[in-house]
Amino acid sequence: MSINIDNEYNNYFIGDKEVRDLLTREGERKLEGLSNQFIDLKNLEKRIESHKFVKDAEVYRGLDGNIQVSVKQNRPIARIIRSDQDVYIDAEGNILPLSDRYTARVIPITKSALIRSSDKGFFQDSLGQSYLDLLQFIEQDEFWNAQLVQMHIDGNGKVSFLPQLGDHTIEFGKPVKVEDKFKKLAVLYKEVLPTMGWDRYKRVNVEYEDQIICE
Repeated sequence: MSINIDNEYNNYFIGDKEVRDLLTREGERKLEGLSNQFIDLKNLEKRIESHKFVKDAEVYRGLDGNIQVSVKQNRPIARIIRSDQDVYIDAEGNILPLSDRYTARVIPITKSALIRSSDKGFFQDSLGQSYLDLLQFIEQDEFWNAQLVQMHIDGNGKVSFLPQLGDHTIEFGKPVKVEDKFKKLAVLYKEVLPTMGWDRYKRVNVEYEDQIICE
């Protein structure tokens, strides 16, 4: 078997050994030497896709007669901090468990007790999509992905961040006009804080249009 695992986002939730174990039911069903009629490729794909961190799998027989396996992993974009057990959330709003094999370096999220307890339900509706859009924006921007180290959603659905640099809280408000708000923050970080000092303010608010409030 030839196994190719897509690590486009530097995630390592599954390796060659785990894929082989899924294909052979942990060595109980050997595939080497079997004729084509005894190998159900679609069934093998389903076995691999049963893994919690596999987004998609393709299994086919190459021209050389060997089985070719291509695996695409799920991509967490945030980690939800919970009192019972933390979980990941991917770009589609799906909830993923933690992994003993690998820990993704993604932004942690805390939520008010007033926010509905079902994380899956929260991120699946139209409002939840706006939070996913915000998380995707952060993840895809190199600077903000490094600068924002924690996100909180309060009981009114407003977002705040803790930054890597500076001793302030960023009050972001609802996840709307995301790009405009980050442009205002960029001005603050490039033109104001280097002069005034990174620890000058305890509170930075970009919630309101055409305003940056610093205290």
